[in-house]
Amino acid sequence: MDMLWSGWGDPAKAAPLPETVTGLLRDLLGVKPRTAGPVALEDIAVPEPGLEPAVRQALFGAVGGEEHVRFDAEARIRHTRGKSTPDLLRMREGDVGDIPAAVVLPADHDDVLAVLRACAEHGLPVVPFGGGTSVVGGLAPARRGPFVALDLRRMDQLLDLDPVSRTATLQPGLRAPQAEALLAEHGFTLGHFPQSYEWATIGGFAAARSSGQASAGYGRFDEMVLGLTLATPEGTIDTGRAPRSAAGPDLRQLLLGSEGAFGVITSVTVRIRPVPQTCVYEGWRFPSFEEGAAALRRLAQDGPRPTVLRLSDETETLIGLAQPDAIGAAVAGQQPTGCMAITGYEGTDEDTGHRREQAAAVLRECGGTPLGEEPGQRWAHGRYSAPYLRDSLLDAGAFAETLETATFWSRVPGLYASVREALATTLTDSGTPPLIMCHISHVYENGASLYFTVVSAQGDDPVTHWEKAKHAANEAILAAGGTISHHHGVGTDHRDWYVREAGPLGIEALRAVKRRLDPAGLLNPGVLLPLD
Repeated sequence: MDMLWSGWGDPAKAAPLPETVTGLLRDLLGVKPRTAGPVALEDIAVPEPGLEPAVRQALFGAVGGEEHVRFDAEARIRHTRGKSTPDLLRMREGDVGDIPAAVVLPADHDDVLAVLRACAEHGLPVVPFGGGTSVVGGLAPARRGPFVALDLRRMDQLLDLDPVSRTATLQPGLRAPQAEALLAEHGFTLGHFPQSYEWATIGGFAAARSSGQASAGYGRFDEMVLGLTLATPEGTIDTGRAPRSAAGPDLRQLLLGSEGAFGVITSVTVRIRPVPQTCVYEGWRFPSFEEGAAALRRLAQDGPRPTVLRLSDETETLIGLAQPDAIGAAVAGQQPTGCMAITGYEGTDEDTGHRREQAAAVLRECGGTPLGEEPGQRWAHGRYSAPYLRDSLLDAGAFAETLETATFWSRVPGLYASVREALATTLTDSGTPPLIMCHISHVYENGASLYFTVVSAQGDDPVTHWEKAKHAANEAILAAGGTISHHHGVGTDHRDWYVREAGPLGIEALRAVKRRLDPAGLLNPGVLLPLD
């Protein structure tokens, strides 16, 4: 199944907002119902591909026939941009200014090499496409003119599984649920469950340095990767002969997070773990965000660390976004006040019981009140629901978007306040005062990630309003000592701030790598690095 072209995921899972929520949006934010829905897919005016016959023949030859190259309007529309709110608003208006000229579907590493060489010969940019879930402009190249979307869906196999070493080699087009199903047949799990889990792919996780909701226990995806293979116009790079090495700088870390700008990831070797015997999730209440954050820091630094550990601020808890499938319950007076924390424990029966008991003692000592398993189970049930909620908000006339960052624990309070102020001031000045929610989504011994959700009226120009607000938030992030992205990636949306974060010499070093691997500058141009 393909993802909804004008929204997120499976259209059957979208649901209208309850009246309590639409009433809140109307009364609190001045949201007005939309008078019309998205333009119909068949009504979108799609330009001709504009590729010469010689280019078409080269693409056919690279992937074994014309059946693996798509020029039809629907395929090209479905490979236009990603799934940020500005992306969706433009798509809903029928704006396909970033549409690819062709969608090419390679079957293996050699096919990818052949496509890259053919495109280099003809000067045709290439954008790797996995699940299409980018929310930072990672699928819209800055260079204008025809380009190819390289869809990796045919590369969807488990290539190898080593139960002794507990490693698996996966192709990049595997969606996360498929990967989990294949590993489960052998009694293993990857343990990577980001909000995009249902649609995102293994290659995308590696290319964007993804982090899953159970990262406190399983780690980030870049920590799971033991080796990878990269196809470039200049040839192949293979990394990962051993789990750790002192043989020079780690090329894996250079390629992880490269977002298709250096090459196309064609396989990933990851560490795997046994499928847990027990999965238990529970809720805790803290009087304030500050006290809850202190409790999370205690567990992250001194243990025991749960598998899942997250904390919603007062506003997010009040609205009920800590449990997306229960949205609106707070408005009806069913949610506790204060801040909601979710803890989860996965593993053997003995291990999870022991960690849960020890963690509970720490959380109580830090002022937490146990709420039992019901809030945790509701969170687990609705953990992938937020993007569908975003679509429902757009349908109702609201604007909804997210952004995230990370910093050291000592800077968390200042970063939290600065980003909130930047968003509130900018959107209020635009005539669309927002509701701003935040949660700590990932924890480490030395710091944490902050994930903000912003809801406002759409106003007369929602994309421009958000661009101004995002610019202000990005400036606030750098000024407060945060990173421009913790797990969404750089894309084009964060590129200019990433340049400042990395520094002039760091960017020049990365440019040198790109020039060697992609001399013509055709791989995802303008993503991650500015155009030359």
